[in-house]
Amino acid sequence: MNNFDEIIKSNTPTLVDFFATWCGPCKMQAPILEEVKQKVGDKATIIKVDIDQNQQLAERYRVQSVPTLILFKNGEAVWRTVGVQQASLLEAKIYDHQYTKSDEE
Repeated sequence: MNNFDEIIKSNTPTLVDFFATWCGPCKMQAPILEEVKQKVGDKATIIKVDIDQNQQLAERYRVQSVPTLILFKNGEAVWRTVGVQQASLLEAKIYDHQYTKSDEE
């Protein structure tokens, strides 16, 4: 994923799903992420990173289990979790980080 760093540097929250094609829970997480994307629209970017095809990224962010979800804002990891997460939690985390004090300055 060549433009990963550019994507996460955005002022818009970026939720990254580190997944694997062979991972059962990752398959359960996929439709939940689709639901979240529909609800939050352009208020957040949601991308998927296959850890088998992007091993360096997985190592850089110390992904040891999948799915691992990391929320980035301005290039910083502001929240992370492991395992299948419900849409309501993901939406809440995105909205929590949508606006920060630095955005107002």
